[in-house]
Amino acid sequence: MVAHSRVAIVGAGAVGASLAYALMFKNICSEILIVDINPDIVRAQVLDLADAACISHTSIRGATAEEAGQADIIVISAGAKQKEGEPRTKLIERNYRVLKNIIGGMQPIRPDAVMLMVANPVDILTHIARKLSGLPASQVIGSGTYLDTTRLRVHLGEVFDVNPQSVNAFVLGEHGDSQMVAWDSATIGGQPLNSFPEWESMDRNAIEKSVSGKAMEIIRLKGATFYGIGACAADLVHTIVLNKKSVHPVSVFVEKYGVTLSMPAKIGWEGVQHVYDVPLGKEEEERLVGSAEALREIQELY
Repeated sequence: MVAHSRVAIVGAGAVGASLAYALMFKNICSEILIVDINPDIVRAQVLDLADAACISHTSIRGATAEEAGQADIIVISAGAKQKEGEPRTKLIERNYRVLKNIIGGMQPIRPDAVMLMVANPVDILTHIARKLSGLPASQVIGSGTYLDTTRLRVHLGEVFDVNPQSVNAFVLGEHGDSQMVAWDSATIGGQPLNSFPEWESMDRNAIEKSVSGKAMEIIRLKGATFYGIGACAADLVHTIVLNKKSVHPVSVFVEKYGVTLSMPAKIGWEGVQHVYDVPLGKEEEERLVGSAEALREIQELY
């Protein structure tokens, strides 16, 4: 797939542009297509990103929705932003209409394409994208709790004084209010986290709140988040293009729970190749089931 991999990014805002910029540095795809309903923002982003061509072999251009539907990987970052005081259900309804227009404009979608959703609420939109696209569940992925898990590992790396990449811990379930940390299965160097001296003094509830609330803090300070999610999305594209078979927590339909939510999954050319069942304590399992139930109530409407 590497030699002729084409990645389409639908949504030329800050997240889409951050993703495109990160992908250009990775030099793993032959072409990036930028798609947006606003032709001026597409032209502006393409002109700006093209200036990075001196350090990248990846070409970048504006494209139509039909062209995006024939890409190897289709990343959707476009979506309606939540208005102040707007109920979540109304935001979802508006985003449903946005997705219906986007995916309808891409039809017929290449049958072996992998679709990656990075707009929020990501679990609901990934579920809707699967229904609207007609692609197999394994080929429609949401960024899910990948960024939350990254934030958790960075925090734990600081607590235990290790590189965050050496921390094996996951945030599971909804990317949102009901997400939970799988503490009982968390390890460093194969050693359970709860066997370390630092475990007893760790305020795990505070850590979970810090992880789930970080986005709102960034939004409060500068209005939006885009570098972190752009980097995570670029890494998922990298994993797919190179068939790395890496394990990341992504939003995907999980048969055990009957809903689309985040679980660790092996990812490669075909999208999700395997979903792992993380060992959980009784309380953790109850929280994950509760997260699944909260998502099911909404997903069943679509």
